[in-house]
Amino acid sequence: MSTALDFMLAARRSEMHALHTLELTCELVSAASRLVHALQRERGFSNIYLGSLDQRFLAPLDGLSAESRAMQEQVSVCFDRMDLDGGCGADKARLFNRIAYMLHCLEGLDELRGRVRRQVLSPLEATQSFTRPIGGLLSMVFEAADTAVDPDITRSLVALFNFMQGKELAGQERATGVAGFAAGEFDAVQLERMAYLGEAQQRCFESFREYASADLLDAWTRLCSDELVSEIGRLRQVAARSTAGVRIGGALGELWFELTTRRIDVMKQLEDMMTARLQQSCQDKTAQARADLDNHRVLLGRLAGMDADKAPPATRLFNVQASDMDALPPDNIGCQLNRSVLDVLHDQTQRLQELSVQLEEARRSLSERKLVDRAKRLLMLQHGLGEEEAYRMLQTAAMERSQRLPDVAQTLLNYADLLAGKEARPRSG
Repeated sequence: MSTALDFMLAARRSEMHALHTLELTCELVSAASRLVHALQRERGFSNIYLGSLDQRFLAPLDGLSAESRAMQEQVSVCFDRMDLDGGCGADKARLFNRIAYMLHCLEGLDELRGRVRRQVLSPLEATQSFTRPIGGLLSMVFEAADTAVDPDITRSLVALFNFMQGKELAGQERATGVAGFAAGEFDAVQLERMAYLGEAQQRCFESFREYASADLLDAWTRLCSDELVSEIGRLRQVAARSTAGVRIGGALGELWFELTTRRIDVMKQLEDMMTARLQQSCQDKTAQARADLDNHRVLLGRLAGMDADKAPPATRLFNVQASDMDALPPDNIGCQLNRSVLDVLHDQTQRLQELSVQLEEARRSLSERKLVDRAKRLLMLQHGLGEEEAYRMLQTAAMERSQRLPDVAQTLLNYADLLAGKEARPRSG
């Protein structure tokens, strides 16, 4: 007959399996971050090539494309290691769905590169085409954070996701700026885009600061106060003052690319630090779970060996409903072992409860982001808006009502559900 400790061991094995799966997921996240960075560089340099039509940029661009392909191979290796049959719950379904979409986007990269070489795309079209697979990779990181079973890992993934999202927006700003400087002027759409990307970066980095460790925050603060940031700010002002009648020197495009690339490369160093810690944390927690499991097995072996020839049978030791009348004498070794089992069971139950509370808190920002994204999609569908316009509509409503953005999003979604329910009900008469 199975004992309470048998099921405790099974629970711990389940935790260890989940941590091992999470360890593989974190390896995938690390590989994805390297691929995102490579694609961001390729996207920005593609805009230099398309904007200048200068063939001297072709060889460096080929080198960046080769680097992206190498990073893509590393991601593919991680995919091959994933278990596609085991543990396929609703959370895994979302993650696998994101991966499927992202793989579809990656398959079109070589065709995109060919069109860039033939110079049949505008810088804006190239930016949008490169941004799709990058967005797919970031969505995969988001789902990885939402499926993590450990609160510490979840917090780290939330910090990493928001930082990667902010870095991607910085990459889009780099690409948009390159296109404007290469053309010699920024039109109204580009200027609005630059302003939006600047604001969106700040929102992402605020979320990062909420979940990041103290030393990461110190490193980020040093970067934000660096002279490099001031130089980029001055170029932003040059872009904002440009008009059709006041042309910008094309050489500023290369300077803009160099400065923004240096900033993004420093961001990548912080990102690498986070992914390395993430993987190490997963390994440490898996090792601890394995050690705990071995200790439980030792205890189970002691019970089996010491109580094998005693009456009543050892299964009675695990009856947590036993009354005082059923208890063994205080000086009996079986009673001491029974207490040790109950202590282990109590500690494990309490630990799991605490982990559940911490995990729910760590996932709060992910849930709020989902609300805002759903509300944006609703506005885009109902009013034919772009993503930036839909976000600004939500932002304006939040300011007018003095409410948080997720609360406004929830209100909008609730109202939409109410209207949908009224339309679905049959009319009387």
